[in-house]
Amino acid sequence: MGWSGGRVLRDRNVAFYLSGVVVSGFGSSAMTLAAGVWAKSLTGSDSLAALTTFCVSAPILFGPLVGAVADRARRRLLLIWTNLGMAAVLLLLLTVRSSDQIWILFAVLIVYGTSSVLLDAAEAALVATAVPETLRGDFNGLRMTANEGMKLVAPLLGALLFVQFGGTAVALLDAVTFVLAAIAFALIRVAEPAPRPAEAQRWSAQAAEGIRYLRQHPVLWRLVLAGAATMCVAGLNGASVYAVVDAGLHRPPAFAGVLYAVQGIGSVVIGLFAGVLLRRMPERVFAAAGIMLFAMGVALRVVPSVPVVLLASAMIGAGLPCVLIAAMTAVQRETPGRLVGRVAATAGTLLYAPNAIALAAGAGLTALMDHRRLLLIAGAAAAIAAVGCLLGSGARTHAAAPAPGGPARVGSRDTEGTESAHDSR
Repeated sequence: MGWSGGRVLRDRNVAFYLSGVVVSGFGSSAMTLAAGVWAKSLTGSDSLAALTTFCVSAPILFGPLVGAVADRARRRLLLIWTNLGMAAVLLLLLTVRSSDQIWILFAVLIVYGTSSVLLDAAEAALVATAVPETLRGDFNGLRMTANEGMKLVAPLLGALLFVQFGGTAVALLDAVTFVLAAIAFALIRVAEPAPRPAEAQRWSAQAAEGIRYLRQHPVLWRLVLAGAATMCVAGLNGASVYAVVDAGLHRPPAFAGVLYAVQGIGSVVIGLFAGVLLRRMPERVFAAAGIMLFAMGVALRVVPSVPVVLLASAMIGAGLPCVLIAAMTAVQRETPGRLVGRVAATAGTLLYAPNAIALAAGAGLTALMDHRRLLLIAGAAAAIAAVGCLLGSGARTHAAAPAPGGPARVGSRDTEGTESAHDSR
């Protein structure tokens, strides 16, 4: 089983798209950390520092509505102008000098989070048109690798930049990455049909149609539910990491950074080989295997041994992305082109919202019970999710259910010839 990334990167559209992902992911990772540090340095408040993360994450709850916007325009142009618009919005942060102006930071971060949801939805639809179906598994894996790779280096460099030059320097860096991403999308060659005028008049109805399509597609729905359950467990696991470091390993809190780095390496590795694996097994099997690996890693964190916990972190990092990559790839193939934006955004809401909720719940649970019991319960829940992912229809999803009110589908295209189906900044 060899790595096929070189073949994928020879595709012109994939190369430009991933170039945009790399620079964009670098800027986003740097800015996410810097925003919290910036708020803390201006106000001295831990709560306001934590609120920066909430501002960026909260718009995912409105994914179906935001995704409908992506289906009302040509996606490539939407990506170009949204990236350029965010570069301009970030320049507002150059005016933030004191705690009295902290509201500007929060307002920009809310727009930032909303644009991320919109960009994810538009990119999902563009991938379905610009990237050949045979390369999408590899593409989604490489995209995951690029994102995780940036998370390993960008926060540190962002923190150093903040210490040396302040938050405005990080904002300028992020603005530049938005411009570079816009250029990368401008260089992609793709012919997109104009959105249907009749649909462009029914925004809420469009959002509801995307939700119905996902709900009525048995394989996509099962994958998304398995992913949601896994991300919920990931939230509980993340909330217990400091208890593992302190009570389990008797190490200082900074050692959590080592665990996160090892976890990131695991995600990078699985991203490199995801395409090869997806060509050898159905998405549901790939997802279930990854979830089970993740479940074992979560449970192994109860062992008070540094080598075992490091191995567990690598297993978590390698297992967790599998269901996300599988869900992305299936959505891209199984959704008619006119619905991709809203279906992908709805799937994103269902996949990522449970993680934020579980992080908050896990913070409370770690204060009420031994972290080892919490991890064993979480690991068992993930194992159940893996089994649930395998239940039901065993067929690959090439014959999808027709979209509600839409044409029947043949292969990876709808009857109007528009390529079906996803992922962001």
